Amino acid sequence: MNNASQSISDQLGRPVRDLRISVTDRCNFRCGYCMPRDVFGKGYQFLKQSQLLTFEEVTRLVRLFARFGVRKIRLTGGEPLLRREIEALVGMLSALEGIEDIAMTTNASLLTLERTRALKEAGLDRINISLDALDPDVYARINEVNTPLEDVLDGIGNALSAGFSAVKINMVVQKGINEEEILPLVERYRHSGAILRFIEFMDVGNHNQWKLDRVYTAREIVALINGDYPLEPVDPNYQGEVAKRWRFRDGGGEIGVISSISQPFCRGCSRARLSAVGELFTCLFATSGFDLRSLLRTGQDDETIAGRIAEIWRNRADRYSEERLAPGNSASPDSRSSKVEMSYIGG
Repeated sequence: MNNASQSISDQLGRPVRDLRISVTDRCNFRCGYCMPRDVFGKGYQFLKQSQLLTFEEVTRLVRLFARFGVRKIRLTGGEPLLRREIEALVGMLSALEGIEDIAMTTNASLLTLERTRALKEAGLDRINISLDALDPDVYARINEVNTPLEDVLDGIGNALSAGFSAVKINMVVQKGINEEEILPLVERYRHSGAILRFIEFMDVGNHNQWKLDRVYTAREIVALINGDYPLEPVDPNYQGEVAKRWRFRDGGGEIGVISSISQPFCRGCSRARLSAVGELFTCLFATSGFDLRSLLRTGQDDETIAGRIAEIWRNRADRYSEERLAPGNSASPDSRSSKVEMSYIGG
């Protein structure tokens, strides 16, 4: 196998185009849909530094994934800004041949102006920021920490001023929890340059107390916003784009809605996920991953590791969200008891 790009497809004909990389399992928030405090509280054993992939190991794997057509990288966590000198990793990845887009998902509480500029200068193209409420009380109930909401809002402001190709603000909508925060978020960030993205509450992991009746659907989200701020649909930016796009008719910008529960999009999924310890996951709802770190740390050459990556992807047949709502299945989490946690592979 040489260094030239070699496209590979899985059992359903899906190529691999996006790689989402968790750089840490730690987070300074305890949002219930991701890292609930009753599970990840005092005494929980997080990964040791020696267990994490080094920046050099991450870069080597990304270079190999680029052989197979990966062009987009997203750095996630936990909270990626807790990983020391993460800017250095961004710089290493931006120098790789074939990588066209590097993004990061963050809660923005640590996104100071200095940090934002350093990330942009290192080569970060886009940034996604989680913000589930503008009401301080609702916000605090969701993330269960004492971080001031203003720190996150300042982080968003810093991102908007930095010149990224896109700043997206992500809201996980939970019925009975924060659906009343949708319109305030729209009102605040219309005309700001940010793209708002609303995400259906998903049954990721084992501990987020997911129930179908807590899902505020994409259709409901669009109808609510359209009632006050008329919308029109927008074509996807590329084949397999996760979010369905809408723009405000008055020119106020656009929103995206991710409907993995009510309108699954498995058939277009081209995303692979790499955990902080080097496990390759082929689905957000997977029960287990494939160990690549041991190949790195036992001296295997690039051809061996690339061959293993290709083998894993070609055998991939995941379509959990479609199967969840297939005829005869109940619209609830399946019987698998050990789905990987969102905080482990970054959503």
